This record gives sequence, C-alpha cells and structure tokens, in this order.
Amino acid sequence: MGLYESLRAKHGPVAPVLLDGGLPAWIVLGYREILEVAGTPSRFSRDSRTWRWFKEGRVPPDFPLLPMIAWQPVCLFLDGAERDRLRLAVTDSLERFNRRGIRRQITRSAHQLIDSFADRGEADLVGEFSEQLPMLVLTQLLGMPDEYGPRLVEASRDMVAGTDTSVASNEFIVETLQQLVRRKRGNPGHDITSWLIEHSSQLTDEEVWNHLRVILIAANETTVNLLKSTLRMVLTDPRCHASLAGGQMTLPDVVEQVLWSEPPLMTIPGRWAAVDTEVGGQKVEAGDMLLLGLAAGNHDPAVRPDPTVPLHGNRSHLAFSSGPQECPGQNIGRAITDTAIDTLLARLPDVGLSIPEEELRWKSGWMTRHLISLPVTFTRPRSSGTDGGSGPAAGLPVPSALPSAPAPALVPLPAQAPAPVPVPAQAPRRRVRRWDSLKAWLRIR
Repeated sequence: MGLYESLRAKHGPVAPVLLDGGLPAWIVLGYREILEVAGTPSRFSRDSRTWRWFKEGRVPPDFPLLPMIAWQPVCLFLDGAERDRLRLAVTDSLERFNRRGIRRQITRSAHQLIDSFADRGEADLVGEFSEQLPMLVLTQLLGMPDEYGPRLVEASRDMVAGTDTSVASNEFIVETLQQLVRRKRGNPGHDITSWLIEHSSQLTDEEVWNHLRVILIAANETTVNLLKSTLRMVLTDPRCHASLAGGQMTLPDVVEQVLWSEPPLMTIPGRWAAVDTEVGGQKVEAGDMLLLGLAAGNHDPAVRPDPTVPLHGNRSHLAFSSGPQECPGQNIGRAITDTAIDTLLARLPDVGLSIPEEELRWKSGWMTRHLISLPVTFTRPRSSGTDGGSGPAAGLPVPSALPSAPAPALVPLPAQAPAPVPVPAQAPRRRVRRWDSLKAWLRIR
C-alpha cells in the first residue's frame, strides 16, 4: 500500500509503471477511475491482442507475466456478444450448484484438513489449512479427483506469481484440464466441466478447458488469500473479536471488511486502450496496457477518507473488479471462507496465534500479497465430532475423506500426476457440548 500511495501522491489516480523487461504500462489507482476503465469496454478493451508490445514483437515467449495476459478464447479476454455467449455458460454452470450442498462439501473438506493436525495442539493455518482447502473444494466442483489438489495448488500459485517457471506451471495445468475435458465428453457428471460441455452456448473443447483454467486459477488464488486474511483478522484484531463476541458483526461481515481492507488480488492486468483517450488526467494511447489497482482503489481517500471506519454490509468494494467482467464466482469464495472459519472455530474454539502479530511475514508479487504462515496453538480436542448443529450435515458422522465423485478418475499424467494424499485416521466420535461464546455469533445460517 505504501507504493500505491506514493504513486498516487506523485501522479494522481493513474500512474505510469514498468513491467518485467522494462515494458511501460499504466496502473489505475483511483476508485472512480477503476470504475470508468472497467465499465467502458468501448474505450478499454479486454482483448490483450491489441497491446502494442505484442504487435511490435517486444514480448518474449518466456515473459513471466504471459500466462496471465496472453489472449485466450475465454470471456475474460473478449468484449461484446462473444463475451456474453461464453460468460453466460460460466455463470449458468456456477449457479447450478446448490448452496447448501456446497457448504456441506466445504465443511467436510475443512474437517478432513483439521483432522490432520488437531491432535498436535498446534498448526500453521496457512500451509496446513488455507492453502489446501480451496483447491480441495474446487477439484470436486470441477469433477476432478481431489488427489490432484496439492500439485495444482503449487502450479497455480507459481503461475500467478510470475516466476521463471510460471510458463511450465501453466503447461501442467493446461494438460491436466485437457485430459479432464476429454473424459467428461464421454462420461459427464454433476460438475462444472460437464455443465460447460452441455451448455447451449456450445463451447468447443478449447473453450471449455480454457474457462476451467480461469475458474481454477482465479477462484483458488483469491479464496486462499481471502481465507488467510480473514483468519488473521479474527485471530489478531481485538476490535473484530469484540464485535463478533458482542454481536455487532457476523463472520460474513468480517469477510466483507477484509475485502475492503486487503483484497485477495491487489492488482490485476486489467484493460488495453482501444482508442486514444484520457483517464485520471493522463493521456492514454491506443494499445496501452492498464493495470487495475484494486487495493489502491479500495483505499482511495476521495471515497474513503477514514479507512479505519468499518463498512458493515457495504459490498461496493473493488475486490472482485467491476463492470461486465466482474468475477462471476465470488460467492463461492465467500462461502469457502466463512464456512471454513466457522468449522475451524467449532472444532478448536480456543485457537490463538502462537507468535506476536508483528512477527508475521508476507511475500509480495505483482498481483498479490501472501501471508507466509499463521502459526497457532489450541487445546487438543477430545473428539473430532460435531456439536449437532454446524457439522457436515447437522450431526451426521464426519467422513474420513471426501465422498467419492461419480465421475471417473483422470488418466494420470506421465511422471507428473501427484500421489494420493493420505488422510489421517480420526479419533472416535463423541458428542461434545456447545461452545457458547463466539460460536453463537459465527454460525452460518
């Protein structure tokens, strides 16, 4: 945020920046300017093929940001009627899931992860929980075996970070999803992949796996960061703790506050100028690239003069972008976050940070800011069961693994397919009493 504010102070709401390799671009820092750029596709296109440095051949094939900005046949890189056709297939497929069913699946996956460290009395809620759970859920929603999750977590994180191996990571994800689409063409199931294939928009195989890639990468990256940041706030912010305990806030309120203060994606590769134009006092030429500074926009003093004032119930933040390309799967990320934390606190009600808050460390990239670890301690529970109200299915036994998907397993990738992740055995179930402090306020109804 210090960098964004120094750019704002020097250049105003739109500032010039350099990408890897010294390629010039603009970063949009102002709240209103982001809405302007995101909401006027006639001036600011999503078609990255119009980028002048692509046209002039100045972007090398190993450019580390290429997996995130190279044009693909997906709604994210299109405008107009073609974007509408493809986006309809995505939104329709995402909306076919039953919300109660998704939350039940999230709860079961959360219990599975908690079982792996509950008996130790300590854990790292980044590496052992937050970075694993979203992909566990997403692989199920896409109709993939959940043992592919760990490898996909590593590949997606590497790709978004724009490292030297990001291109290879992207190739692994693409090959995995291409195999999935071939399988589902012959044997569809109750999953997003099958619904995209069957949709009336008649997507090609290339369009299907490209959209699956977008869903997988965007949903995992944003949800992992949102889950980590919300957990940190619940565990470290005394105002948040007091508001939850006193009923002034609910857990979904905390999630929205985090989306304002620390959006999962700080900056996104946003638009390419379709014409010579002006925005935020800067003259932008046709073919220029503009990054959307979502975190900077959320902290724009022109619309939020006091960032310490809570914004309960206010969803006008920019965490999921805005305009025709606003994230269609944002509610899945919200559901994973608040359901996962509710489950964690139900199992480990006295969980607390094991180091001083000031010792927490982050790693920053061009799009994201990652909390590296969140070490906690807690009283080892005598039972891994539920309290009868917030467990996987209102008191049903907690399974030791996710329910097997009806779809067949993927063909293992040569020398790359991950080995199945062993699931530790659970302790015998015993009915436990309700915890009557935070639980009453955090239960998801």
